[in-house]
Amino acid sequence: MAKIILTGDRPTGRLHIGHYVGSLRRRVQLQNTGDFDEIYIMIADAQALTDNMENPEKVRENIVEVALDYLSAGLDPARSSLFIQSQIPELTELSFYYMNLVTVARLQRNPTVKSEIQMRNFENSIPVGFFTYPISQAADITAFKATTVPVGEDQEPMIEQTREIVRKFNYVYGETLVEPEILLPDNEASMRLPGTDGQAKMSKSLGNCIYLSDDAATVKKKVMSMFTDPGHLQISDPGKVEGNTVFTYLDAFSTKAHFEEYLPEYQDLEELKAHYRRGGLGDVKVKKFLNNVLQETLEPIRQRRAQYEKDIPYVYEVLKKGSETAENKAAQTLSEVRRAMRIDYFDDEELIRRQQQAFNERKAREVEGRRRGRGGRK
Repeated sequence: MAKIILTGDRPTGRLHIGHYVGSLRRRVQLQNTGDFDEIYIMIADAQALTDNMENPEKVRENIVEVALDYLSAGLDPARSSLFIQSQIPELTELSFYYMNLVTVARLQRNPTVKSEIQMRNFENSIPVGFFTYPISQAADITAFKATTVPVGEDQEPMIEQTREIVRKFNYVYGETLVEPEILLPDNEASMRLPGTDGQAKMSKSLGNCIYLSDDAATVKKKVMSMFTDPGHLQISDPGKVEGNTVFTYLDAFSTKAHFEEYLPEYQDLEELKAHYRRGGLGDVKVKKFLNNVLQETLEPIRQRRAQYEKDIPYVYEVLKKGSETAENKAAQTLSEVRRAMRIDYFDDEELIRRQQQAFNERKAREVEGRRRGRGGRK
């Protein structure tokens, strides 16, 4: 079986470092291994419209922002197909068929859906498209026969629902769809990076993000204002590392090489944490170190983005070609789904031949019956 990746992001704004450590960094690494036969990276504009239907310009304008983030992070159009969800009509048809395999009660139990509904205050007025987006996501994944889906921890319930849909479809209609495996970040801190204000989730709407495209001065300003341990008032005070946003970011980004370069008095992060816990280490020093780490990580991304920004028509050409590749793949899967569901009427020559034969035989019987009837009256 071919090894295939499908993953993507909603174009509701520029991507931030939570996206980067949660899945984008891993996508680039997986792409560069050469271990996968096909890689599809989707800009999920149709999904973004489920809760932005009255603001389509927000989605439209952010298509290129997300594409620029993809390219500047290192995704290569020669090895990964970057495409726009709404340009693949087959995904809508697959979603329609999958709706018959899922109950309303099952959607209501999906933890990700419940959390997102609460976050958007949709409790009393849930758009149907938003409510059913686990089904749409299943269509996205299965259309490309993805074997691997690199996502953050919050998407785990969504992947499980996709697997349920695949199993139900294959049970009813025969083995057709591929059951995907989730690939979570290999660094626990990257599972869900908190916001700079210490909130559990980094969110554009909360204004607590560091964006991949932020300039050096903006990154430094955000880092130096980050939430730490509110009980760590004096440098001499013992500090808490757990729940301390600065240390969570260091868990996600820092390496031993960073210590050798920017903080050589410590061997590694564990030694830095131990000093902070016993007291005698100020927040400013730790934040300056984190700033150096993030600047080193983000500077190559910023430089590549600056080059791509000079040729926006090229970025759209990448998306157009990627969408054509993606549609060809989805069309092949949809054809197999139709065949399995016995709704491939015009492609089933055997069906047409058999039904023609049946009508001919019935007509012959009717003629023979009338002939015998006439003979009996004589």
